[in-house]
Amino acid sequence: MKPNRRQFVQTIGTGSAGLALTSTLAANPPNAIAEAHREHHEGQLLLVGDNIAVADTQYGKVRGYQLRGIYYFLGMPYGADTSGANRFMPPQKPTPWTTVYPALWWGNTAPQNMDNRYANKYASFRDHWNYDDVSEDCLRINVFTPALDTSKKRPVLFWIHGGGYTAGNGIEQDGYNGENFARFGDVVFCSINHRLGPLGFTNLAGVGGEKFAASGNVGMLDIVAALEWVRDNIANFGGDPGNVTIMGQSGGGAKVCVLTAMPSAKGLFHKAVVLSGASRKAGDKTYSENLGAAVVKEAGLTSADLDKLQAMPWKEFYTFATKAQQEMAKNAGPGGGMTRGFGPVVDGTILPQNPYDPVAAPTAAEVPMIISSVENEQSISWADSSLESMTLDQVVERVKQRAGFGGGFGDKAQAVVDAYVKAFPGRKPIEIWSLVSSNRESVVELADVKSKQPAPVYVDWFTWQPPLFDSRLRAFHCIDICFWFYNTDLMFTHTGGGPVPRALSKKMAGALLQFMKTGDPNGAGLPAWPKYAAAKGQTMIFDNTCVAKNDPDREARKALPVT
Repeated sequence: MKPNRRQFVQTIGTGSAGLALTSTLAANPPNAIAEAHREHHEGQLLLVGDNIAVADTQYGKVRGYQLRGIYYFLGMPYGADTSGANRFMPPQKPTPWTTVYPALWWGNTAPQNMDNRYANKYASFRDHWNYDDVSEDCLRINVFTPALDTSKKRPVLFWIHGGGYTAGNGIEQDGYNGENFARFGDVVFCSINHRLGPLGFTNLAGVGGEKFAASGNVGMLDIVAALEWVRDNIANFGGDPGNVTIMGQSGGGAKVCVLTAMPSAKGLFHKAVVLSGASRKAGDKTYSENLGAAVVKEAGLTSADLDKLQAMPWKEFYTFATKAQQEMAKNAGPGGGMTRGFGPVVDGTILPQNPYDPVAAPTAAEVPMIISSVENEQSISWADSSLESMTLDQVVERVKQRAGFGGGFGDKAQAVVDAYVKAFPGRKPIEIWSLVSSNRESVVELADVKSKQPAPVYVDWFTWQPPLFDSRLRAFHCIDICFWFYNTDLMFTHTGGGPVPRALSKKMAGALLQFMKTGDPNGAGLPAWPKYAAAKGQTMIFDNTCVAKNDPDREARKALPVT
């Protein structure tokens, strides 16, 4: 199994997944950090010791450290080990501790396919992957905060990593680091690890009965448990449990959509941001249960001995689960995408309905939302310069077979390409291919449905082009994350660093901060950002010059086949 964010983009479309302390200290401080250091911390940057950064949680005290004036608390348990008898079960509370827990290092990455994680040197360089030990004892939360002042209630940003539903962790890219945004907005920033793939979403309810009723959604229940931890503990870190914004990118964006439809998550967050992960549906119950039964059969077991499925090493279980999933997908034929793999399932209880299909879940009604995507979710030629010289005829042939979401356009390909050429004059064929494959169809569909609810919806499109890889990198999947978190001078391999991306980042981080505070992103240096309505399709364009436009690619999207 290759559980990566590229698969996520290809299946749902985008019209549709951290930073180690050592790398933090090794890097030259970016301007924003250096300024803060000069103003507040002349001399020593890192403070760590018995009484430097100690906070209370409901399970015991934790000790972190202070870096450039921001408190780091890393890898704190919000749930118990999920191995053995806890496998496939809802998350359990961690065992309280009596000593001080060392929250100095990132928590274990959830089990996933780590084979050849760094084999692609281009991708490893660009995304600067950070992966730590892999273990089922992975329910961990990180907190970045400007102060341990329980008298002040700071807005809380709760970050959910990407990687579809099968890969990733809370620190996999340097741009996930919460230090700069915590300082920029005087907010508390949280990120988490949770169960993924077969261990998070194998639905054994059909074969195992009531005991395993929750098994198809335990990866999402982990996130709910982390939000409950925030509710119960974040005040001790200077945060306001009554003002929590959930935000995720790619698979993390899809998880945000699912959370808004989960009754158990209602009231644990108050605003939502979806980046490149617009998702209206979850898995089909029958298909999910059949997949669970296929996993049991592949392992040579029956419903009478599912305890053996819990006891076997996770890698052995993954082998059985992966083979079963691949066989099911092959027999099901093309299409289906994320609903045919290991992911959340509409079980009627934990997830009563598809989040936004055909209508928005009632639990989302009062939750304001930002829905975002980037222009080149599939930046096809960034590591292969030969593709820059392709012709439009070659583009048509390519999108007949595949166009970024589970299949191609067949005999509609020519009309689609012609429509995008007309809507985006002057673009190179390779850019047309990227635009077609990265179309905003699912963003608009989600916004149309969500905008029928009382809470406001805001839509944006990130089009800024980085000057990297001979300008072939383009506005690719993931690039916008570091802009939202004021990390463009930290995520150099996405932006190049310097004043140009930093200027845009300041506007985007400011808009996010305003949204967290008020549910409205206006008032932080951008032009007026109108609420979204289906009739006009109001969309903020993020670039060196930001501007609001009405549905900028509507005419091109009209040519897309109805799915």
